[in-house]
Amino acid sequence: MYHEFPLLEAQQEIHELTAAGAPLTTTLVALIEWAELMLPDALVSIMRFDPAQNTLSLVPSPRFSASYIAQMQNIEIGPAIGTCGRAAFKKQLVVTGDIDTDPNWKDFRELARAEGLRACWSMPILSANDEVLGTFATYYRRPATPSQNAQNSLARSASLAALVLVRHRDKQHHRTLSEWHRSLFVNHPDGVYEFDLNGHFQRCNSALESITGYPASNLIGAHFNQFIAPSFQELTQQAFDNACRGEAITYETVGKHANGHHYHLEITNFPVVVDDVIVGVYGICRDVTERKQQTEEMRLLKRGMEASPSGIIMVDAQQAGMPIVFANPAFSRITGYEHGEIIGNNSRFLHGPETAPEAIDAIRAGMCEQRDVSITLLNYRKDGEPFWNHLVVSPVFDQSGTCSHFIGIHQDITHEKAQEAKLAYQATHDLLTGLPNYSAFTERLASRFQLHALGPHLGTLVVMQLDLDGFKAINDGLGHHAANRVLITVAQRLEGLVSPPSMAARLVGDEFALLLSVKDDLDATINLLAERILTTLAEPIELEGQLVHLSASIGIACDTATVVAPYSLLQHADLALEQAKRQGRNTWQWYRGRKAESVKHSVAMRHDLHTALIEGHFELHYQPLVDAMSSRIRSVEALVRWRHPTLGLIAPGEFIPLAEQTGQIIPLGRWVLLQACREIAALNEQSDRVLSVAVNISSLQFCRDGFLDEVKYALKATGLPPERLELEVTESVLLDGTDPIIELMQTLKTMGVRVALDDFGTGFSSLSYLCDLPTHKVKLDRRFVQKTLENRRMAAIVQGVITMAHHMDMQVVAEGIETREQQEDLTRRHCDLLQGYLFARPIPLEELKRLPDHLPVALTTNN
Repeated sequence: MYHEFPLLEAQQEIHELTAAGAPLTTTLVALIEWAELMLPDALVSIMRFDPAQNTLSLVPSPRFSASYIAQMQNIEIGPAIGTCGRAAFKKQLVVTGDIDTDPNWKDFRELARAEGLRACWSMPILSANDEVLGTFATYYRRPATPSQNAQNSLARSASLAALVLVRHRDKQHHRTLSEWHRSLFVNHPDGVYEFDLNGHFQRCNSALESITGYPASNLIGAHFNQFIAPSFQELTQQAFDNACRGEAITYETVGKHANGHHYHLEITNFPVVVDDVIVGVYGICRDVTERKQQTEEMRLLKRGMEASPSGIIMVDAQQAGMPIVFANPAFSRITGYEHGEIIGNNSRFLHGPETAPEAIDAIRAGMCEQRDVSITLLNYRKDGEPFWNHLVVSPVFDQSGTCSHFIGIHQDITHEKAQEAKLAYQATHDLLTGLPNYSAFTERLASRFQLHALGPHLGTLVVMQLDLDGFKAINDGLGHHAANRVLITVAQRLEGLVSPPSMAARLVGDEFALLLSVKDDLDATINLLAERILTTLAEPIELEGQLVHLSASIGIACDTATVVAPYSLLQHADLALEQAKRQGRNTWQWYRGRKAESVKHSVAMRHDLHTALIEGHFELHYQPLVDAMSSRIRSVEALVRWRHPTLGLIAPGEFIPLAEQTGQIIPLGRWVLLQACREIAALNEQSDRVLSVAVNISSLQFCRDGFLDEVKYALKATGLPPERLELEVTESVLLDGTDPIIELMQTLKTMGVRVALDDFGTGFSSLSYLCDLPTHKVKLDRRFVQKTLENRRMAAIVQGVITMAHHMDMQVVAEGIETREQQEDLTRRHCDLLQGYLFARPIPLEELKRLPDHLPVALTTNN
């Protein structure tokens, strides 16, 4: 019979060990010792159950040998496995009175005999939920069966063991949960913290210290709004109050960093609930300043892309087919496709029958090589209309260097292409008749001449030059408009007589030319054509109810062994033409070798002039216009100079008339206008002095279609303000009639471009139209200025022009001022501006840059 008091003490010790969290083995050994007080003859054992493996393992104790303990590990439970295995399986007391005779011990009988064990009583250790935790067993060294008291002791011991194991398991579970929570709290990359219900920090992790810049010692016990920007404290307090009322809330606010700067925070607050009572608030925050900046940058970038006048698309380089994932409104406007028709499709829907395959291949190659591509190709709108598309494709790389997207910038340059084509056409064609002009004819002549030099099988190259007989009488008698109709008719008739690769061209005025290749029977073929030309041109032309009859003279030259240059053919044809005219006109004449040095020089000069235009042998000089009273530079006049590679500087008086005769004055004038605008715009940007520039415009250039577009292009391409450009024209622009010229001048004036009347007083009927012309300036011709001092009548004319111009709100410029006396005389007559060698000769741009604002006569008298 055991004593109750030691038993209670031992039981109390077990409870204390359990409460203190002592090692489980220590507590279980104490429990074994306590059980042995109730069962003094027993060898007490406890086996723990592993539900994962469905096995029992003996808890080590001094009652059993090390060998037996080792053998009794990971024993499966089952209805026929020993005493403990059966008890755990059946969840009830199992008694083995004699191990030697129990069939359930057959696998362990030898082990029991070696340990000296004969009997075993096992009680399962069960939780309150009838969950197997292990077994409590007593062994005996002799066969034995338990009394009722022994069974009660077994049950009591198993219950206490269940309490110990459950408490240990719960503590382990709690410790695991606590460690998980601690690890999450400490190692979380976001700031994690706890508030009491008043909003004071109770605990925080190191991430919060990094985010705020404050150490935990400054945060613990402080209210959160001490670390929030003042304008956001009310918002933050309201979110905290919502969490205190049981709401989980995520919001953005602005924090105040320890170093003083503000930063954006994303915060999540949620209540901490214990037994249905909110006891505090948890917080998780992260610094989203960089994300906000990136978002704002992306927003601005997207707005910029959407507002861009260029069509912008982005395609996904990682998806099959590279679908479009972004398209701005300009892309829809350019292509005519709706946004929904664009997104998800490949941009090849823009291609059409005339889209160049080589352009598509170039784009694909650039994308394959992940490099920029810039190309112009013909694409098609949704309605099938083609448009010229300047496309720039660029790869977009992610942080790892992988090409994730391609961005394409589309510009509709159809209008620019049309303008280029128009300018190119105007540069190579006569705008009145539509025939190729002198420049195009000489280029074709040069290329065909080189081609024919490669082999005689191509035939003989022939040039036929035509000049209309008596055309001046038609122009003078019927007017310029009627004469133009005659030229158009002649061009049409000549075009009807030849076919490619033959060529008909208008050289200048009423002068035309044909370029042909003849393989067989040269003389007969060309003579027949010449006869047909004369016959065709002789057919009357009806003009305003009357018939006009024409005839022509034709000069013919062919490529022979003595011809060493292509322009020689044109020279020979011109010589033959002169001979045809001397023979009475309305006939043709072959070139027979007559020499004419003057004509030869003219033809050679034509060729050199054409070459100079192509190779850029021209340059601009500038002559200042000064204020008559102060000698201060007010503007400059641009004057073209030809620097011939072998002949040196050629005077304008020698090549300008030739350029007007050949029509080359048009491309030359276009170059002068553009170059003057470009150089003066650059000069004005580089200095404090702002100058205007005057450009002389030939009447041929001023009156032709497209001149206004040339002016607009020059201003736009160079950036020169319109008010800094002045166009100088002579009275000859009125030969085509005053109404269209006045309209053009008015348009230029509206743009801001001023028009001055050059060489005033030397033309015809000046006073009859001067009041109608929207000009702001007249330039007195040097012939008036040079005679003013000695010719009283000339002086009266000069004074009259100045007075009349001032009454019409126009300025007067006197050209050719070469002496101080001329300067003083024109100043006394209140002339506004003076120009001449007395102040400065025409000088290159670099010298113009060095001129002072004022030009005293002493500076330039010796020039």
